[in-house]
Parts: sequence; C-alpha cells; structure tokens
Amino acid sequence: MFEAWAPLLRANAIEPTLRDVPYGPHARQVLDVFAPQGASDLPILVFVHGGAFVRGDKDQTPWIHANVPAEFARQGFLAFNVEYRLAPQASWPAGAQDVRDALLWIARHAGQWGGDPKRIFLMGHSAACAHCASAVWDDRVRPPEGLPVAGLVLLSPRVVADTRADNPNAHGVRAYYGEDPSLYAGREPIGLARPDAPPTLIALAQYENPLLDFYALDLAHRLATVADRQKGPMPRVIQLMDHNHVSAVAQFNTACNDLGEQIRDWFERVLRGDYGARKPLSA
Repeated sequence: MFEAWAPLLRANAIEPTLRDVPYGPHARQVLDVFAPQGASDLPILVFVHGGAFVRGDKDQTPWIHANVPAEFARQGFLAFNVEYRLAPQASWPAGAQDVRDALLWIARHAGQWGGDPKRIFLMGHSAACAHCASAVWDDRVRPPEGLPVAGLVLLSPRVVADTRADNPNAHGVRAYYGEDPSLYAGREPIGLARPDAPPTLIALAQYENPLLDFYALDLAHRLATVADRQKGPMPRVIQLMDHNHVSAVAQFNTACNDLGEQIRDWFERVLRGDYGARKPLSA
C-alpha cells in the first residue's frame, strides 16, 4: 500500500511549518506543525498515527502519515502530526497520557499560528484510536475538567484489548496492556464511553484488519446506547468501500480521497450543534 500510494502522495506533499517540536521531555514526545500562512481563527486538526502499540512513526514514509495534516492544512486548518511513546517501554496508559499532553500543549500554543483552541478536533488511526479515546474518556488519564476537544475521529479503530489467535497484532496488545487479561476490560476504551464526551465519528474500511470492523460497529452501538440512555452525543459511522486498513489513511491529500471531505462536513455539523445530545422531537 505504501508503494502504491507513493506517487500520488509525493506529488501533493507539503513541508511542515515546523518539525519535531517537543511537547514533553521524551525523544518521541514531539509533533510537526502544518500552519497556513497569515491565517487566523483557524480550526485545528490533531492527528495521531497507528502502529499496533509497538511501532509506527509520524513519518512512516516520507509522505505517510504527514499526508493527513497536510490535507487539512490545505483546507484551512491548523494541523498537527503527533508522535508518542511506544510499548513495551511505555505501557498502558502512556500512549493516552501522551495524547493528553500533546492536546494541552497545542491548546496553549496554537494561537501563535492562528489556531482557535476552542475548535480542536482529534483524529487517530488504528491503535492510536485507543490512545485518543482513552485520553478523552478515561478519568485516570484526562484532566478533571476534560480535554479541549470539539470532536473525536476514530479511523479503523482498535478499541478492544484483543489477544485472540486470529489477531495478528496480539503481541502489541500484550506489550501495551500487560500480560494479565483480567485487567483488559478495565483498560480498553470500548467500555469507557461517556455522555459528557465530545461527539465521535467512526470510519472503518471494507477490508479491515481482523475484527476491527466488528469492534468499530460495537463501539458505535455503545455510543448510541449512551446517547439514548444518558443524553450523550450520537456517533456518526462511515464505511469506506474498496479500502483496507492502510489505504484508509494513505488516501488523504490525494485526488482519490473522499473521506476528508466527509470528515470536514461532520466538523461543521458538530460546531453548529447537530451532533450534541439528542433533543426531544417537537411537533
């Protein structure tokens, strides 16, 4: 997939405004900034790459994963590409803590590039969805007042600590969540959805890695249940036909990408209140 998408991504690539800006003391606690020139009052997109908890990089190739913030910067967003610590050196909940700390750093500093800290959207891919969701939902990670996130996008989300034999990344789950399966249910984000969290968009590929599509739909059902019973925000779900786990993220910043437009449409709807708590129907 990296080779197949490389020509399109190379043709559209843009250089970040700043590379490897530290948001914490660790070598991997850095981010890249993609800032439109001379703009102000910009919405903000924060992207966090995947990698089965044990691998991955914000520059997985010269064009992936920088293609995601690059597309949003082209569309008038202040965008960030976030790196974080990996297991087994940094086990649960280190990844979620890094996402939290990056968000708080961005909220403090975004103004210098024209960003509006009241309009931050957080987007994760694959295992990073676990970190993003936990940062927003888990009281053991998020600040008591919550995080400044207007909306959460989970692309091909790994939100279950699954060590089944048919999960090719079970070793990464163990490395991050630990060797004791009895602890997984209390740590995996799928059971942590809450009514006071920001609205969530879930996108899954037609040809997902084993079980990720099932878990994505299960998460959507749980979020809908929270919306129904506790007046939380209803989720939005998108299935990407003809895509797989890698092409779902590789398509950004190319002419073949239609997901980015759907995400931006959802952002606009979130900001005007379409995806807030459900309201009773009027006559």
